[in-house]
Amino acid sequence: MVIMDTDLHYRRIAHPTGRIVTGRIVRLLEGYPREVRIGQPVLVAVLVTAGVAGLLVTVLRSVLSAGSGGARRRFKDLKKGPEYLVTPVRVRDTTGQLVEVELHGHLPQSALHPADHVQITVRRQRDDDLPPKIERIVNLTTGQLLTPRTATLWSHLGPPLLLQAVLGAILLAGVAACSALT
Repeated sequence: MVIMDTDLHYRRIAHPTGRIVTGRIVRLLEGYPREVRIGQPVLVAVLVTAGVAGLLVTVLRSVLSAGSGGARRRFKDLKKGPEYLVTPVRVRDTTGQLVEVELHGHLPQSALHPADHVQITVRRQRDDDLPPKIERIVNLTTGQLLTPRTATLWSHLGPPLLLQAVLGAILLAGVAACSALT
């Protein structure tokens, strides 16, 4: 026979309603990865324009008999998108309510500790079931201003591919301008 204690009351963890939360860090939970969604039209446009420049580079390389190029990432790998760390953070605000927010990206390991007095600026996420995302943290205990950074579409694609795409777009624009003149 199982006896249940109905006198136990658990404080519900809420999502903050305001844009700024002031309180003390109660707990930093274990982080987990989440993937950045990448829009396929943007990815296709970048890859097509990069392909034009890549084609020109391949022709030049074969004419000059240069060495082989670097490793290329597949469309499937680029479409998957980068992952970033999501760390749930529980804060007891000034009214005594326990609220949960999410920290996206990385911060220095010594930046936040339980019992630190913080002022957090949050922003709602697209999914209303998820806790708000931290945009900025002012650690009032240490006097630090912290801004977490996550991976983006542009950092995922990388400067070489983006530079190649810009070169391809310039080549396409040049071909289009020359054909319009004739």
